[in-house]
Amino acid sequence: MHSEFSNLDLAVLAVYFIAILGVGYGFRKKSSSVEGFTAANRSLPGWLTGLSILGTYVSSISFLAIPGKAYAADWNSFVFSLTLPLATLIAIRWFLPFYRNSDSVSAYEHLEERFGVWARTYASSCYLLTQLARMGTVMYLMALPLNVLLGWNINYIIIGTGICVTAYTFLGGLVAVIWTDAIQTIILIVGAFVCGAIMVFSLPGGLGELFQVASESNKFSLGDYGFSLTESSFWVVLVYGLVINLQNFGIDQNYVQRYVASKSNAEARKSLWVGGATYLPVSAIFFFLGTALFAYYKAFPDLLPEAYFDAQNADKVFPHFIVDALPSGVTGLLIAAVFAAAMSTVSTSLNSSSTIVLNDYYKRFRNRQADEASSMRFLHGTTIVWGILGTCMALAMTQVKSALDAWWSLAGIFGGGTLGLFLFGMIARRAKNAAAVAGVSVGVLLIVWMSLSLRENLIPEAIQSPFHSNLIIVFGTATILLVGGFVSLLIGKKAL
Repeated sequence: MHSEFSNLDLAVLAVYFIAILGVGYGFRKKSSSVEGFTAANRSLPGWLTGLSILGTYVSSISFLAIPGKAYAADWNSFVFSLTLPLATLIAIRWFLPFYRNSDSVSAYEHLEERFGVWARTYASSCYLLTQLARMGTVMYLMALPLNVLLGWNINYIIIGTGICVTAYTFLGGLVAVIWTDAIQTIILIVGAFVCGAIMVFSLPGGLGELFQVASESNKFSLGDYGFSLTESSFWVVLVYGLVINLQNFGIDQNYVQRYVASKSNAEARKSLWVGGATYLPVSAIFFFLGTALFAYYKAFPDLLPEAYFDAQNADKVFPHFIVDALPSGVTGLLIAAVFAAAMSTVSTSLNSSSTIVLNDYYKRFRNRQADEASSMRFLHGTTIVWGILGTCMALAMTQVKSALDAWWSLAGIFGGGTLGLFLFGMIARRAKNAAAVAGVSVGVLLIVWMSLSLRENLIPEAIQSPFHSNLIIVFGTATILLVGGFVSLLIGKKAL
């Protein structure tokens, strides 16, 4: 046991960084073409792309935040994971064939064919803005615990991460992103088992004591089963999880590129099962870690700084355990994996954003006949520019009171609008452009109203939304579908 970051840990961290950069350099030849850079030449096996999808869920933030949530509260948020098998089935039945049968790598090109150029531009711009916010938030939140644990300057951590992640994304393209996703996912899951085992075997009463302590504090609760829409009940989290996961599988460019990167339809289906369905037991492991942390520090309260018993500092408890309780070397490997997981998340955003800018803007509005050489130059240039912007966003996040609040607000506003438009286009096959415009307009207004209601003094209390924040994207998506469908019916009756 140790209480500081040892020289061995530093060595492991350095080797891991070099290895990650080596992955990008090793795949540079396979990413020397547009098809290789954006779609991995459509040649990857399903298990690999599946681990990459799983890695998108098992990010460094999840690795730290889920145990913190379970430590401070209960398993209510685990209900989100219960929706993944259903979302995976829907994705395999409808979303996967839709994108696999398309020649485009862009998730938004079909929206132009369906409703016009405004729909494609709206959806892709929303995606780009959310990815920029996502990169900034992930890099900032990744740097925060490292700053607290190791005492390194947070700005230097962010800048170093930005340079490193931009470099291997630039060199290796999507195939490097997917391989690093897979590597960090395996390490984080194995690390979770190691941490859980150490906690359980350290308890005087072992697993029995853990379950007794957790049960007495109601730590395994999935939330209230009532039908209140004002709190995070079982049903609110369930419907929220279903909508969010449909958004991920249906309209998120990160996932669409993995569908396309698989070498066959069968491998693409396998990737969804590996990535989607397996997150259910994997997330249970992370929630179990949080519960084990609660029992561990209940038994050994002297091992935890007094400030960390405050629920506001719950996210720092697991990082403290990693540095304080794990053997030297293992700590370095886990910290490196957490670091790499954040880098992997950012590199995914970099690659997908560059792909969108190339296909939905450069080739659509600037140079429709762009050849291979000019397209590759544009992809490389966009990757660098987006890396700089993401790093600047992360640096700006250091001045924001709540980075997560900023991220959730943007994700709710943009995500609800794009998912609703996508589903409306798929469900209402005969709907016209005017119905889509009406649905998106009303839906986004509702999303903005509900989002602003969460912020103090922005709108009068009398007209604030009474609903829980998880329902923003749910109601927004439903409104676009209902209003769009109603306007479509009106237009149809007038035509008669």
